[in-house]
Amino acid sequence: MQLSKSLNAWNTSAFEEILKQEIQSLDGTLLPLQQGLSHSSYASEENFTAVILRISDGDASICVKTGIFYTGLIPGCNCADDPSPDNEYAEYCEVEFDIDKKTAETKVRLLSA
Repeated sequence: MQLSKSLNAWNTSAFEEILKQEIQSLDGTLLPLQQGLSHSSYASEENFTAVILRISDGDASICVKTGIFYTGLIPGCNCADDPSPDNEYAEYCEVEFDIDKKTAETKVRLLSA
């Protein structure tokens, strides 16, 4: 993935907001949401929220520690006697985005499970 808009905004006051918007517009399948589950069994890859926790400026890349809030699901049979009708759970994980300063090529990895 590439976070080109974020790289173009680097060293401006708009960087964090643009980065947050760009992360939240990503296809959820590009993020390690499934691996970050702690309360459910299936990650919803829609409607997640990013919170920028820390930004580090390296020689070749920008490293961004980010908290991701999203929804996890426990699939049920949707029967009238299903014992767990509440199948959506709030999930949170921390990921690190490593944005290459020349190409905007971005790697993401899960920090907490």
